[in-house]
Amino acid sequence: MQSGTRILAGALAVALVGGLTAAAVSRAETAAPAVSYTADGKLNYPKDYRTWVYLSSGMDMSYAERTGDVNQHVFDNVFVNRAAYDAYQKTGTWPDKTIFMLEVRRAGSRGSINKAGLYQTEVGGAEAHVKDKRFSSGWAFFPFNSAAPSTALAQTSQCNQCHEKHGAVDTTFVQFYPTLMPKAQEMKTLAAAYLAEEKGGQ
Repeated sequence: MQSGTRILAGALAVALVGGLTAAAVSRAETAAPAVSYTADGKLNYPKDYRTWVYLSSGMDMSYAERTGDVNQHVFDNVFVNRAAYDAYQKTGTWPDKTIFMLEVRRAGSRGSINKAGLYQTEVGGAEAHVKDKRFSSGWAFFPFNSAAPSTALAQTSQCNQCHEKHGAVDTTFVQFYPTLMPKAQEMKTLAAAYLAEEKGGQ
């Protein structure tokens, strides 16, 4: 019996070590960096962005007066990579290699059993917002109309300028992410320009 017990214990130990090793290898294989570039500096499409941390959704949001067909609606869904989110929860700001993914989805109203309200349908486009020291402002925007690698917008782009002027935290629109705003307030990382703008609008 004792001999059998020792053999069984040894087998369990080997199985445990093997299991831990396999788990470590699995984690290493899935821990690819969220920000990845091609050799010529284009941003690779982050295919797994929907496994990142979901921040919020907006509907028909526009930073200018809306024009066009008011009956055409869109949803904006925003995700951020897990490592950046975890760092933000500790510091109230974003580390290098943060990447946000803005996913634009069209809206439907009459489908299946739905009789009122709107729901999300197919993807109409996407845009990444990346924090990286390689860019002069520290941030860059990459529009995606497909899964092909994307070239960064110019540092003087309207997207860059708007975020630099109005972003609540480190040029990002934390003011539209209700789960993030309390941390910025707690850590006192809200941008001075944003606070002045909010005070002036009261």
